[in-house]
Amino acid sequence: MHKKLKLSAILAVFCCAILMISCGGTSKGSGKSGKSNKSGKSNTTGWNYNDPNYGGFMVADAKEQKPGPGLVAIEGGTFTMGATQENVFYEWDNSPRQVTVSSFFMDQTEVSNLDYLEYIYWLTRIYGYDSEEVAKALPDTLVWRNSMSYNEPMVEIYFRHPAYADYPVVGVSWTQANDYALWRSDRVNEMLLIEAGVLDFDSNQNAESHFTTDGYLSGEYIGVAGKNSKDRRARMEDGILLPKYRLPTEAEWEYAALGLIGNTQGESIRDGKVYPWKSNGLRAEDKNYTGNFMANFKRGKGDYMGVAGSLNDGAAFPAPVMSYWPNDFGLYNMAGNVSEWVLDVYRPLSFEDFSDQNPFRGTAEGINYKDGDYMSTIQNDWNNRELEQSEYTNQMYDYGKTTLISDRSRVVKGGSWADGPYYLSPSVRRYLDENESSATIGFRCAMNMIN
Repeated sequence: MHKKLKLSAILAVFCCAILMISCGGTSKGSGKSGKSNKSGKSNTTGWNYNDPNYGGFMVADAKEQKPGPGLVAIEGGTFTMGATQENVFYEWDNSPRQVTVSSFFMDQTEVSNLDYLEYIYWLTRIYGYDSEEVAKALPDTLVWRNSMSYNEPMVEIYFRHPAYADYPVVGVSWTQANDYALWRSDRVNEMLLIEAGVLDFDSNQNAESHFTTDGYLSGEYIGVAGKNSKDRRARMEDGILLPKYRLPTEAEWEYAALGLIGNTQGESIRDGKVYPWKSNGLRAEDKNYTGNFMANFKRGKGDYMGVAGSLNDGAAFPAPVMSYWPNDFGLYNMAGNVSEWVLDVYRPLSFEDFSDQNPFRGTAEGINYKDGDYMSTIQNDWNNRELEQSEYTNQMYDYGKTTLISDRSRVVKGGSWADGPYYLSPSVRRYLDENESSATIGFRCAMNMIN
């Protein structure tokens, strides 16, 4: 009798287990469904996946997103964004506040002259040397010119001479940096499709017909079919294409620069950081490098590199993009060398009114409503006539008279080779018009992490 009861209990447990499996139970502690039926039938319609005899609805296996070329993974989290030291100018534009940044990818280094020359070469090959597209993309080498300084060699050779190939590109505006990021997205995705055998290299691309990610997905660009094309075009659902390269947001840049991942214990941050390295000083603490500076910056008035025989940072201008020590995320030159463009529009009081999750301030054309846009003009001209978009901010901020801030003002982060120690803190905010450039400003790219 007891044996029968025991057998019945075992059978009951076995049946329950089968029932749980058939119903697609969840894995312990994951909070995510454990069912996966991509190679079989639809759980909702019963139709076969990936079967041309049953409609041919194609479902790709889930793939872990690989970093695009040049990118490293930045694990997201919560951090205190804002001032890490007293503002020496007594400005009130960076009050500390706790925010969360999602995981993303970011360039390990600043975009180099070599990287940007590849971009110019491609534009020249597609559009022609004397084309408007090439002229629009070229860096402004005159940013090196100074009426009271002999910088002519930098004007003439910094961008193109191979000796400077691994140095950060400068003289690039925010607008040009965004154009580069989109071009880079297209070249990476084109190569991914070639490597997957969906496309073959098309040597006949020209101004009228060349690969762009959007053009390919919309069917505007056909290209040369590869051996694995299977008589159909790749789609976003196939998991081959990567998200677009872009400039990082201010929050992403600041979070990545601080690199708090190496400064935590559990969910507690052991010590705050003023700079991207653990020490609150400017020199290396490693006994093998005692006295060496951690970044390329201006030590004091007239001191850009130190004294011969005992140079401090060793660079009178920018240094190669992989100079000095990387931070705990593996990123180089997040303090010093060149300042960097980020995606955000600059406003002094951004910290008062933007989200505490993935904070970002966009443009008046979309996200930045009632902040210098059509609806927030302080004069009544818009009731009587149609204003040009460029006039909106002038109406709101009296641009050029009481302020230099406009909807074209973009945030610049990080110190440069020409800045003092104060600007090396990732929290410091500056701005410049999106169509202007400088010998002290470069950029690096980021990419969304989609899983």
